[in-house]
Amino acid sequence: MRIVLQRAKEARVKVEGNIVGEIDHGLVLLVGFTDSDDEDDLRYLAEKVVHLRIFEDEEGKMNRSLVDVKGSILSVSQFTLYGDCRKGRRPNFMAAARPEKAVVLYDRFNQLLREHGVRVETGVFGAMMQVELINDGPVTILLESKPK
Repeated sequence: MRIVLQRAKEARVKVEGNIVGEIDHGLVLLVGFTDSDDEDDLRYLAEKVVHLRIFEDEEGKMNRSLVDVKGSILSVSQFTLYGDCRKGRRPNFMAAARPEKAVVLYDRFNQLLREHGVRVETGVFGAMMQVELINDGPVTILLESKPK
């Protein structure tokens, strides 16, 4: 499982010109899955995301988590995170989970985030989406689940 996490002042995701998810202050997560991902991966990264100390305290140091600052999450499924571009000029997506498995993992991951008391907005799984955000910092971090 991979996540591109971006700290955001505000963000929204649109499908066919309509806003389907929107947050003010918090995190934008681009989330990708592989076939070997399981409940342990989901739990590990949900815990990591909500408690990662990447928001500034009163001294300007990254000491506060999403929970501490009462931020929200905009979670967007992104199978292209598993695009392999090492050979040729066209990405190979064979490592990405099949849609029927990925949608189950994505829904469960968002549920686990909500169980931490965090407001979670989402895109539409499998849809063509436009993501708009004001990256705060900018802060962008790549997270991966534990190696098996």
